[in-house]
Amino acid sequence: MIANQPNKAIFLLKIVFFTILFSVGISVYIINYVKNQEKILGDQIYPNVFIDKQSVGRSTKQEAIKKITSKYKYLNKVFLTIKLENDVIATMSAKKLGLSHDVKEIVDRASLIGRVPHFLSRLRQRIFTIVGINKYYFYTSVKYNKREIDEFISLTEEKYNKPAKNALFKFEDNKVVQFRPEEDGISISADKFLFDVNKAVYELKNKQENKIISIKKEIIEPEITLANSNTFGIEELIGVGTSNYSHSIPERIHNILLATSKFNGVLIPPGKEFSFNEIIGDISVSTGYKPAYIIKAGKTVLGDGGGVCQVSTTLFRAALNTGLPIIERTAHAYRVSYYEQDNQPGFDATVYAPSVDFKFKNDTDNYILIQSEIDQVNNTLEFKFYGKKDNRKVEISPVSVYDVQPPLPESRQDDPTLRRGIVKQVDFPAWGAKAVFNYKVTRGTKILFEKEFFSSYRPWQAVYLVGTGDF
Repeated sequence: MIANQPNKAIFLLKIVFFTILFSVGISVYIINYVKNQEKILGDQIYPNVFIDKQSVGRSTKQEAIKKITSKYKYLNKVFLTIKLENDVIATMSAKKLGLSHDVKEIVDRASLIGRVPHFLSRLRQRIFTIVGINKYYFYTSVKYNKREIDEFISLTEEKYNKPAKNALFKFEDNKVVQFRPEEDGISISADKFLFDVNKAVYELKNKQENKIISIKKEIIEPEITLANSNTFGIEELIGVGTSNYSHSIPERIHNILLATSKFNGVLIPPGKEFSFNEIIGDISVSTGYKPAYIIKAGKTVLGDGGGVCQVSTTLFRAALNTGLPIIERTAHAYRVSYYEQDNQPGFDATVYAPSVDFKFKNDTDNYILIQSEIDQVNNTLEFKFYGKKDNRKVEISPVSVYDVQPPLPESRQDDPTLRRGIVKQVDFPAWGAKAVFNYKVTRGTKILFEKEFFSSYRPWQAVYLVGTGDF
C-alpha cells in the first residue's frame, strides 16, 4: 500500500501539468485569435454589438450610421397635430419641433466597445465580443426641442386657463342689484400633455407617422355657487328668450336699452303674476324715453317709447321657453319685421299702458330672477330666467301661417312740417296673415297647462309723408 502512494502523487502531478499546459495553449490560441481579429477589424465595430437589435459588428461607424439611420427616413415628414377637445389649435412640423435622432451618438458609444481606456476592461470586452461570450446592446431614440413645447404650453395656458368665478348675489330695495352665476374654471393639463408628447415622440422611433395629441381640460369648481349664495332658492338657469333689433333707428335702440334696464334684477316670488306695465311704469319723455315709431290707432306714428315692445316680446319668448303660464298677451296689429328676423310669426307681444299688458305667472315653488343681456354689436336682446328646475317639459308646435294677404297700396300724406319736395317713408308694407301655435307644458305624464296662441295680422301699407312746407 505504501508503494502505491508515490505513483498516485506522480499521476496527480501529470494531470496538473497537462491541465496547465492545455490552459496555456488555449490562452495562447485565444490571444493569437483575438490579435488576428483585431488586425482584421481595424477601426470597425467589434462583433456581437447591436443597435436597436440590428447587428453592427464588423461595420465601420459610417456603415453603422447608414444602416440605422435608414429606419428614420420619414422622420422629417412628420406633423404633430394638437387638439383642445375636438378643435385643432396647432399643427407642428418636424422642423418646428426640432425632431432628430441620436444615431451618430449611439454609434460612437457602440464603437467604444473594446476600446475603452481601462486595460483590463478593454481586454475583457475584446475577448468576450470576439469569442462571443458577451453581446452588447444599444438603443437609439428620437429627440425634440423641448423649449418649443414649453413655449407652446405657456401660451396655451395663458389663452385657455380661466379661474373659477364664485356666484354673486346682492339684494337691495326689493331688487337684485348685483348678480353673477358661478362659472367653472378651466386649467390646461400641462403635465398630461407633456407626457403625451414624450410618448408620441418615443413611438416615432418605430413608425414615423403623423400624431394627434389632445389637450385635456381640468374643471375647477367655484367655492360659492348660486345655491348657497342666496335664500331665494335660485340655483340655475331655467329659461332664455332672445330677439334681434337690427335696422332699428338710434332712438328706438335707446328706448330698448332703457326699458330693458327696468327688468334686470327683478325677482318674481312663487305664485305671483308678473305684469310688464307695472314694472316699467311711465313711458314718456319725462322718464327718459325718446320718440320713435309705434303703432297707435291703426297707424304707425312717432310716439314716446317706440321699441319698448321689443322688450315685452323678448320677455314673452323667455316665459314660453321657461314653461310658465301666460296670463295676458296681445299680438301686434301687423307683422313687425324686427320680430321675424330671428323667429316665426306669432312670437311677439305688444304693450300699451294701461289697457294692453303682458303678464305671466311664476307657478314654480321658488323665486325667479330676471337678468338681461344686450349685445350692441350683433343687435340682440336676451332675457335669462334663473330659478330652480322642476322637471317641466315645454312643447311648442310649429307655427301654422294661413290666410296670407298682400300689402295694401301705398299711401302718401301731405306734411306741412316737411320742406316742399321732401318725401319721407314712415311706414313699410307688410303682408297680412293669421298665425297659430300650440303651447303645452308637462311634468312626467301630467299636463300642467296647454294653450293656443292666435295672432291676426292685418295687411299693412307703405306710408310716405310728402313735404308741403314753404320755409
